[in-house]
Amino acid sequence: MAKPADAFSARDEAVTAQAQRPAAVAVPRTETDVAVVGGGPVGVFLAVLLAQAGASVQVLEQRRERSAHSRAIGIHPPSLEALAGAGVAEMVTGEGVQIRRGEARSSGRHVAALDFAAASERFPYVLTLPQLRTEALLEARLKELDPGALVRGVRVTELHDDGGRVRIGGVRTGAVRTGASDRSEESGESGDVGMSAQIVVAADGARSGVRQLLGTPCRTRALRDTYLMGDFIDSTGDGSTAVLYLESGGIVESFPLPGGIRRWVAHTDQLLGTATAADLAAMVGERTGVSPDPASNTMLSAFAVRTGLVRNLVRGRTVLIGDAAHEVSPIGGQGMNLGWLDAAALAPIITASLDGHDVGASLAVYERQRLRAARVASAQAQLNMALGRPLAPALLAARNAGLARVLRSPAAGNLVARRFTMQ
Repeated sequence: MAKPADAFSARDEAVTAQAQRPAAVAVPRTETDVAVVGGGPVGVFLAVLLAQAGASVQVLEQRRERSAHSRAIGIHPPSLEALAGAGVAEMVTGEGVQIRRGEARSSGRHVAALDFAAASERFPYVLTLPQLRTEALLEARLKELDPGALVRGVRVTELHDDGGRVRIGGVRTGAVRTGASDRSEESGESGDVGMSAQIVVAADGARSGVRQLLGTPCRTRALRDTYLMGDFIDSTGDGSTAVLYLESGGIVESFPLPGGIRRWVAHTDQLLGTATAADLAAMVGERTGVSPDPASNTMLSAFAVRTGLVRNLVRGRTVLIGDAAHEVSPIGGQGMNLGWLDAAALAPIITASLDGHDVGASLAVYERQRLRAARVASAQAQLNMALGRPLAPALLAARNAGLARVLRSPAAGNLVARRFTMQ
């Protein structure tokens, strides 16, 4: 379709029936109602919502295994509401740490506190759970609904939208060499994959291959901020409190994780790609007076920040969601949450379309609202980063005093808590 008003058509009942049969082998079905490209937390979450609604859905993930690197950890109240609709909120909240209070400190002194009780009546906290575990819970839920929905090791290489369906071409990835006639090896590709879908949803990340295939422009910008983060055994005594250390050398953030672990994130002057756990521990100790044990480190990552936003989310019968549509700074933990909220808003539009309804107007509203949400999230993330940049001691003291005055007001504190939790 050239515009949202031409979007999608009625459901193919034969395809829906096919989805109820478990896949005998890990290969894509030849036909499906909806193909989701990208099997991360956003793509699998959308697949769960669609499968619950009775749609045939196929998730195509390029990686053969989930990444063991723990990236996103924060789950905000609106996302917990959405996860409840997917039947996984109880499991997620049962395993995660509920952060009900945040505290700002500077030079060893208390500056201000933030109570998240007003953020949500049902979920008055920010939950922390490593992304790897969140993905596992979502995958388990999808497997309950449709054991053959997720197929790993497929890279989409072509899309052809004929106005009624989208034909998808791809290759298998990461196969193991078995003989001279097999072109594949551990890091290679082999074997053509072909299927068709009424609707394609791209949830394949910030460097989306589907977005490139569509030729959809994406405005990206590299920001000056860089960070070093790591997970260590928690020896702070802060329990489930999140702490922001507002220091002259740059912010240090501290978040509790399950299993007695605490994540530390420090603003750095440059990208420290070769830094060690000892380097991060020393940086944290110098700025905060708290020294994590380098020997207890389980994850270490240096990262720079980039933002991005597409011009349009909908192109023909394909929709971009999550990082494929918008990339925001990880500071503030909004990226994964923003993608889930994209999916939660899109799922009922897709199911209505599959049931034969005209969803052109709904898609236009969806596109406008989700692009606006991405802009708001990006602005909030950039505000968060500005708060954490190095500052001369006198200016830092003045800013901290102003922050303390503002947050002493319950109304202002509640407003800030809601903004920080994507309300």
